[in-house]
Amino acid sequence: MFKVHLVCVGKLKESYLREAVGEYAKRLTRFCALDIRELPERATLQEEAQDILRAAKGHVIALAVEGKACSSEEFAEKVAAVRDRGEELTLLIGSSYGLAPEVKSAAKELVSFSKMIFPHQLMRVILLEQLYRAFMILSGSEYHK
Repeated sequence: MFKVHLVCVGKLKESYLREAVGEYAKRLTRFCALDIRELPERATLQEEAQDILRAAKGHVIALAVEGKACSSEEFAEKVAAVRDRGEELTLLIGSSYGLAPEVKSAAKELVSFSKMIFPHQLMRVILLEQLYRAFMILSGSEYHK
């Protein structure tokens, strides 16, 4: 089964965010083996970078505001390309301070979901919804209209 790793810095504090993440994680079991890894917030981005880089596997996509914006269909194509090559996919979400430059450099791609900045905890829900949407697009489902 296709392995997808979500590596994020910090714990979800709000129960409604944990519930949303749980719902999308459950939905994704049809399509992939999802591993969500929460890393502790550190004193510096460089310390966080070491933890993130140790946890990253396969094709790494980092979420960054300066990354390339893509549509849901384009994101689905990225996911399919990694899956079809037989690689694992790692998606990175940094802390409220973002990601260290060395993490961005190590990533194969930087993706932006918007020019706006979202709370990193909420971004986890948005990313999982878009990952679910990507798989639904790839399966030809009506979910994506």
